[in-house]
Amino acid sequence: MLKELFTKSKKKKYATIPSERDKQDVPEGIMSKCPNCKKIMYTKELVKNFKVCLHCGHHFTMTAYERIESLFEPESFTEMDAGLLSANPLDFPDYMEKIEKDREHSGLNEAVVTGVGKIGDSQVAVAVMDSRFRMGSMGSVVGEKITRAIEKARELRIPFLIFTASGGARMQEGVLSLMQMAKTSAALKMFSDEGGLIISIMTHPTTGGVSASFASLGDINLAEPGALIGFAGRRIIEQTIREELPEDFQTAEFLLKHGQLDAVISRLEMKDKLNNILEIHVPGGEWV
Repeated sequence: MLKELFTKSKKKKYATIPSERDKQDVPEGIMSKCPNCKKIMYTKELVKNFKVCLHCGHHFTMTAYERIESLFEPESFTEMDAGLLSANPLDFPDYMEKIEKDREHSGLNEAVVTGVGKIGDSQVAVAVMDSRFRMGSMGSVVGEKITRAIEKARELRIPFLIFTASGGARMQEGVLSLMQMAKTSAALKMFSDEGGLIISIMTHPTTGGVSASFASLGDINLAEPGALIGFAGRRIIEQTIREELPEDFQTAEFLLKHGQLDAVISRLEMKDKLNNILEIHVPGGEWV
């Protein structure tokens, strides 16, 4: 008996794998793990904090409608061109099947949501990209919707905001996708020439043809902390120039340090900062 009392129990070499019944006790999606600090938190608390980690400030991916809800005054946002749908002009194999899967998965018809709404007292036209749909890639419909949103801002004489999140041009649409770089840039130039205010907010990731066109053409260029921003991939650049790049290369903080951004702003402060910018530059919500 004494021997059993003082004998240390042997530790199991391997962890016990939870049974299916144990797994069902915790509903799926109730907890979220931060990919940066690895801390676990309630998903509900994370969403209340605009999907910013409560421990380290890491910015989780936000959907287009979540971002709109976090910025615009209640019931002030009116969506535009929600029914525009992609075609398959090059007869790319399985393209339409992939588009349909993304529609079901994201609840969107395309990789950008556009419309008009109010931030504070200022009315603005906005385009919000969503990386869940074809990785936010820029196809013909994305370029058309953004161009129409710019033209609406020009018509109403109100500022234009764009939140970018994209892997670049959509390869399944070939040159038609690349043409959207020129089309959106030309629309922004006409808007700017008439005195329009353009604010670009780059989120993770903003790459390829999107970063090389409308994402970088704001009068004020902002970004969220830690966002990947660049044209070509890190490995491609290193192989081309035969040099090792800095650890923080192509991050929002690196671009700010080298003069390519005006500010890096936390999502928790984004609405207040945008409201301040709009009040300073366009008192009353539109320019004379």
